[in-house]
Amino acid sequence: MQDERVDERALDEVVRFTSELIRIDTTNRGSGDCRERPAAEYVAERLAEAGIEPVVLEKKPGRTNVVARIPGRDRSAGALLVHGHLDVVPAEPADWSVHPFSGDVRDGMVWGRGAIDMKDMDAMVLALVRGWARAGAVPPRDVVLAFTADEEDSADVGAAYLVAEHAGLFEGCTEAVGESGAYTFHGDGGVRIYPVGAGERGTAWLELTARGTTGHGAKVNRENAVSRLGAAIGRIGAYEWPVRMTPVVRAALDGLADAYGVDPGGDVDALLGKLGKAGALVAATVRNGANPTGLSAGYKVNVIPGTATGIVDGRTVPGGEEEFAATMDLLTGPDVDWAYLHRERALQAPVDAPVFARMRAALEHFDPEGRVVPYCMSGGTDAKYFSRLGVDCYGFAPLRLPPGFDYQGLFHGIDERVPVGALHFGVRVLDRFVMHHHHHEEA
Repeated sequence: MQDERVDERALDEVVRFTSELIRIDTTNRGSGDCRERPAAEYVAERLAEAGIEPVVLEKKPGRTNVVARIPGRDRSAGALLVHGHLDVVPAEPADWSVHPFSGDVRDGMVWGRGAIDMKDMDAMVLALVRGWARAGAVPPRDVVLAFTADEEDSADVGAAYLVAEHAGLFEGCTEAVGESGAYTFHGDGGVRIYPVGAGERGTAWLELTARGTTGHGAKVNRENAVSRLGAAIGRIGAYEWPVRMTPVVRAALDGLADAYGVDPGGDVDALLGKLGKAGALVAATVRNGANPTGLSAGYKVNVIPGTATGIVDGRTVPGGEEEFAATMDLLTGPDVDWAYLHRERALQAPVDAPVFARMRAALEHFDPEGRVVPYCMSGGTDAKYFSRLGVDCYGFAPLRLPPGFDYQGLFHGIDERVPVGALHFGVRVLDRFVMHHHHHEEA
């Protein structure tokens, strides 16, 4: 039987809302060059039409966030935060087969920038809560909705601002769901995997500064800043970081090994090899990492400069921050200093919690063959900020995708699009996740 909360109208609305949100160009070019307000006003109107009162907040003009709370049956239970960002990364129309802000619906897909990152999830949430309002359905506990600005840059006028200056709106939130997870990942041999985000590596962007003695390029110079920097960068690039297993990654490997019928024990790199394509879900998160990404030194071929600088994109597994810093001290050596340009801590959420079991059950209900595994994201999301409120954050934006649909490639990619059927699946899964199985926990 179809849940009356997700009616035909909700299924029509999720497609229309995705299309209409895509048509509102909220390109975030960085450095504050973005305007989310028209999309925020659209969201606020859709909520208000359903009798849900939106709170509209801006740290800077045009950089708009929307927060709303739907009261649940048990006001004393921990609230669930559902968050999605309104901004999108740039798109170059000349590269696309449709205009990136067309929102075209054709070939069973909604096309445009933001179709999977993440105006689809914004639309699913709007369609869902409007369906609840029509059915007079009340969630088991409070549900807080947050539609944020600036996720694709610093989040400074988005989630970071909300958490710093409007924490009261999130009072009582114990868990959150947001982007990057619960989509179909097609592994080898027809295995359908649904990775659900339960962690994020931390960010450790560094600047290296080598010091030396300036001098004439024709003279012997054992204190050459350029050579010192080059040596340090070479050591960092060649360094093989040791495996550092975290609970989320261990659970991911166990789940994937089970799906493929292989032994989860022993050497991690060997195990990753046995998992084929699915190994990519985990490979970047079994260890810290550091990639040199830029060099800057010198101004004339026959002058040895006194300093040389380099930049490094470092990432840390949960709990790996101290090891990362100690390793950098070692690799840079005595003549090169390093400092953080930007630093965000790694996150972990429990995978043995009832909320994870509910996510798993909701996905398996609508795709019984699917294998749900937690994973740690290699990058970062707004969860970095919401976690500061003591909220356990998960990546759960459900989409059922057909084989050959390159979700990873379309994320920030050309011809970004989302299947209509995937949007319908997402609304149904989110509904079941929030509304079902609550009584088991109280028993």
